[in-house]
Formats: sequence, C-alpha cells, structure tokens
Amino acid sequence: MKAFIFDLNGTMIHDMEYHTRAWQHVLNHDLGGNFSWDEIKPQMYGKNQELLVRMFGADRFTAAEMDTLSVEKEKRYQAEFLPHLALLPGLAEFLERAHQRGIAMAIGSAAIPFNINFVLDNLNIRHYFQQIVSADDVTLSKPHPETFLKAAAQLGAEPSECLVFEDVPKGAEAANNAGMQAVVLTTTHEAHEFTHLPNVLHFAPDFNDEFIKSLL
Repeated sequence: MKAFIFDLNGTMIHDMEYHTRAWQHVLNHDLGGNFSWDEIKPQMYGKNQELLVRMFGADRFTAAEMDTLSVEKEKRYQAEFLPHLALLPGLAEFLERAHQRGIAMAIGSAAIPFNINFVLDNLNIRHYFQQIVSADDVTLSKPHPETFLKAAAQLGAEPSECLVFEDVPKGAEAANNAGMQAVVLTTTHEAHEFTHLPNVLHFAPDFNDEFIKSLL
C-alpha cells in the first residue's frame, strides 16, 4: 500500500462512549428528547448536523442553531474525555514505523477541525499526517466516498493504493464505495456488523494486532 487513511474517533482513540454520552446529554437534557443509549449509538456517524436531522427531523433547527449545538456537544465531549485521551495501544509505534518507511498518511474523519485539533495537538502527532479531511472539507459524509477519495487525491495516491482504518460500518462502507480496502478496529462495533462489506481485510482490537504489524 502507498497510503494509509485513518478515521479518527473510535479508530485512533477509544472515545465513542464519550461522544455518545455527550450527545445523550444534549439530545435529552438540552433539547427535551427521550432517546436511549441504544437509539443514539447507531446514529454516531457523519456530521453533527446530520445526526440532529436524523434524530429530530429536517425542520426542527436552523443551520445556525445546529452549528451552536454541535460546538456545545464537542465542548462537553472534550472536557470529559481529556483525562483519558490516548492513542489505541500500538498506534504510536505503528505511526512511527509507517513514517520511517515513507508511507503517506492522512486523516479522513467526519469530525470537525475543533475535535481533530484537540486530538492531534494534545497527543503531538500532527507531523505524521500529510493531509487532513474533516467534516468541513466535504459536502457528503460517509458512507459517501468523498472523504476518502479526497484524502487519496491529496496524498497523490490511487484508491487501490490506499488502506483505510475504520471502526464503524458506515465508515467501512465509505471505503468500499471509494474502492479501498479496510481494516476495522473493534472498539465500538463487532465483526458480524460488517459481514455485508467485501472490502474488510481484518478485524483487530488495537494496533498491537499481528496482522496490522505485518502491514509494515
């Protein structure tokens, strides 16, 4: 492979519980909803504004209101998660080895820059990534392939030369739609949830996995 493209949340860091918890507070406490954890978890993909539309309908909020709610949700998430912020086991070493071997790397995430910067700068890993594609850089979110296709183009790689690291079915589906193979980190979803996707090469709990190590 010429390039690696990483999703962020749930793939590089184990934080999806904190995102779900923050959304549950906003949706129920701030907005008067009555959503269970199991109702919110399947909606944890795409842009924040898209999640709000899926949960409340297209006419509930203005674009400005959704932007404000998105920022408030992320502030709550960051405050709760910061004491636990860490890369998945083995990822620091994997990034360094890939960097030493000249493999181009990008982040392709539905997170807003505010959250991506929170991770990259607090963990001091920005220098590993030549390109970053965030929610603000695309028109269509995963499972549409735009995020990964844009990252590949910016890295100067063909889709077939890219390997995607993901943690959710919609993300792996986006990789499939982009013509890319994927490795799935099982931080938030189980292997049986990906059986409909032919592009998943392997499932791993973290980057200490022997298959992942063999990629380098």
